[in-house]
Amino acid sequence: MFKNQYIQQRIAKAKNIQDLGHNPYSNDSTRDTTISQFHYVNSDVETLDEKRDEKRVSTVAGRIKFFRLMGKASFIKLEDESGILQIYVTRDNLPEGFYNNIFKKNVEVGDIIEVKGYPFVTNKGELTLHVSDLNILTKSISPLPEKFHGITDKEMRYRQRYLDLIMNSDVKKTFHTRSKVISLTRRFFEDKGFLEVETPMMHPIAGGANAKPFVTHHNALGIDRYLRIAPELYLKRLIVGGFEAVFEINRNFRNEGMDATHNPEFTSIEFYWAYKTYKDLIEVTKEYFNYLFEHLNLPKILPYGDMEVNYGNFTEVRLIDSLHTIGDVPKEICEDKDKIIVFLKSRHIDVNEKMNLGQLQGELFDEFVEEKLIDPTFITHYPVEISPLARRSDAEPHLTERFELFIAGREIANAFSELNDPLDQLERFEGQMSAKDNGDDEAHEMDADFVNALSYGMAPTAGQGIGMDRLVMLLTNQHTIRDVLLFPAMKPQQSELEEDKA
Repeated sequence: MFKNQYIQQRIAKAKNIQDLGHNPYSNDSTRDTTISQFHYVNSDVETLDEKRDEKRVSTVAGRIKFFRLMGKASFIKLEDESGILQIYVTRDNLPEGFYNNIFKKNVEVGDIIEVKGYPFVTNKGELTLHVSDLNILTKSISPLPEKFHGITDKEMRYRQRYLDLIMNSDVKKTFHTRSKVISLTRRFFEDKGFLEVETPMMHPIAGGANAKPFVTHHNALGIDRYLRIAPELYLKRLIVGGFEAVFEINRNFRNEGMDATHNPEFTSIEFYWAYKTYKDLIEVTKEYFNYLFEHLNLPKILPYGDMEVNYGNFTEVRLIDSLHTIGDVPKEICEDKDKIIVFLKSRHIDVNEKMNLGQLQGELFDEFVEEKLIDPTFITHYPVEISPLARRSDAEPHLTERFELFIAGREIANAFSELNDPLDQLERFEGQMSAKDNGDDEAHEMDADFVNALSYGMAPTAGQGIGMDRLVMLLTNQHTIRDVLLFPAMKPQQSELEEDKA
């Protein structure tokens, strides 16, 4: 490690700084102003007769992003989290010998420094800090890429996110937005009277969704546990216990494939509301989006790639209707199992003939409808067979009171009036176990304790989950989930594999 000649040169410069009596990794910063504050406070300097104010002294700190050395003076672009500032360093304003012996020879792009000085405006009209004191805080021994935008290897950006953040201010903006979305989400539900709760991350049964779990071993108990694929069954236990509105912004884990919208660990919010139905959740979801857009100061029409999404245009469509009105599947096919199988095969789509009618309708939807849903669309009334935890419709018992919200061709949320009949729930779980026996390795496990909880009575309840990662992707016009996760899952590199073998 650190064998590169350029790194060795920088290590030597760090040693030079130390030998000259200055700590290249000091911890005595006296910064009193961020760069954005400096710009704001001194925005009036250009209107002054001298275009400078030597009495207005500030101390800022940041990383050197650009360095132009000009004999007895230098211009530097300094960056902190809030912005970039030009600073002007001259030999005569620093202690004797510091400029020539320490600064010129040992300070370079990538180093973190602190500077004290006054504001002035250059002949080119740029607000600049005229340095009267300079302190080296951190010597960077690895050189930054000269032109980071020229690096086309995205894997490098994801593996070395710290470098991505150093070199790309737009990446910082994405994660600032993500943080605001999480914070606003919490505030929205708290203002609605919801209680934020925490439920277990390790489950005895992989429940709450149809997905493959990660398995870990609990040494103290001597048993296996599953990293949670969803918190749903625990949150509903709390409704049974008497809480009437709960939410959890949670990390979930699913041992499945990775693609543009899937990461093995992801963030969602799940919330459960007693004495409400899925129809109430449709309205609160619209309200939630309006709240986000207002507080993020976003226009209602946002670009997403080549698309434009109108967040002022929410619509509702029943799943069975969407198959022919949006997916162009002939209407006479949509409710006949055998005809669906023939139709899918005629389109060269692999199909498991053991699937029941509801599952096959789900396949039709995935293949022919989902990607066409651009503006926010609530798809409602899912078949019972693919909704093991949702309440049956009283009017149409083969369907459930459920919706999924799709935006820009992707699922963003899943919600339903909750099933609170313990006998029906038991029957659904048994049906899922049969599906597992027929090869569906994502079918829901039997959770006897949850059925037992329902037997004590759960108030009529509606519940919903919203994928926070996908939501942030939409709001920031990012097209892979890796761009909204600070540290996405990555395949190990060869060097890491060799270390594991060793």
